[in-house]
Amino acid sequence: MSEPTSQEPRYTVQVGDTRITVLGTAHVSRASAQAVETLIRGGEFDAVAVELCPSRHHAIVNPDDLARMDLFQVLRHGKVPMVTASLALGAYQQRLAEQFGIEPGAEMRAAIREAQADHLPVLLIDREVGTTLKRCYRNVPWWRRFSLFSGLLAGVMSKEKVSEAEIERLKEGDILESTFTQFAQESQSLYEPLIAERDRYMAARLRQEADHGDYRHILAVVGAGHMKGIRAHLEAECTDSPQTVLDRLDQEPPPARWPKVLPWVVVALILTGFGIGFARNPGLGWQLVLDWVLINGGLAAAGALIAAAHPLTVLTAALAAPLTSLNPTIGVGFVTAAVETWLRKPSVGDFARLKQDTTHLGGWWSNRVSRILLVFFFSTLGSAIGTYVAGFRIFDRLVG
Repeated sequence: MSEPTSQEPRYTVQVGDTRITVLGTAHVSRASAQAVETLIRGGEFDAVAVELCPSRHHAIVNPDDLARMDLFQVLRHGKVPMVTASLALGAYQQRLAEQFGIEPGAEMRAAIREAQADHLPVLLIDREVGTTLKRCYRNVPWWRRFSLFSGLLAGVMSKEKVSEAEIERLKEGDILESTFTQFAQESQSLYEPLIAERDRYMAARLRQEADHGDYRHILAVVGAGHMKGIRAHLEAECTDSPQTVLDRLDQEPPPARWPKVLPWVVVALILTGFGIGFARNPGLGWQLVLDWVLINGGLAAAGALIAAAHPLTVLTAALAAPLTSLNPTIGVGFVTAAVETWLRKPSVGDFARLKQDTTHLGGWWSNRVSRILLVFFFSTLGSAIGTYVAGFRIFDRLVG
């Protein structure tokens, strides 16, 4: 076992016949990037492991992929929330780059670059970010999810400079962790999937590579905040195989049933209200239908207006929302985003400027790509609010 010999903390653990040196890095530090370069160039290692999952690794080596995305595929496969979150996190990274003059994750890029230059394999040891986010989401009680999401967007889209507290967090974690740290510190339900599980996951991946026996000495580049947890798991006796641990931590928790059932219950109640209204008096029945159309369609259209949608998109929202709200298999957001895409097809320049435009609030509305995402979000939100407001209105008329 070796002690840190430089400003960047590191230690070496023997796992079977393989030595594993874990280097703790700061994700906004030039010194960390330089330490990675120096160690790899020293020729001591025959493999480099990095705190990246396949998706994040792909984003680093193919940074322009976002500019080539197919918006219709994004809409069709329900990836709008993930793409929006990626843009928001990218905006946060850009703020850091402008403030510190170094792009977060530079040490990971340096590790990949130097490993490729020396023809060393790059081992991806972190869990898929999508799985981590889903496990975080499922671990948080439903009544806290909105505050978590709104806090995330407020943090990454803020115009203020990154605070000293945030800087300190970035020295020990990564972009994902620093964004959620204030929540994770207060909630064990977030700390477990975001930090503790990833410590176990990365230790299991390193054990797995050591068990294969392909490498004599592995350099693992991880955020300094993960060093203690990874070390504890590497040194502890483990009765489960690495693959068993990985399979367990890769499992996505089953989705709750009530979010899928609730929309159908609401639809049934609304249709029942219409039926009762027409049974009592056709005039009352038509009044209930008019309330439904005006409130649901009006709020969906208002959401499209907030997103600065094309006038025809706003009209589409008003007409489609009352119908799509009675059919939970399709949302008004998909319809309005598709119409907005057809009416205002993004240019090559919009895709090229996407990452830069989304670093400031106004850019989300001026860029046609991000505006389509806003049209999806706000029209969906408006229709959802309209469904419940109109439902209560119908109930009031029936009991009044």
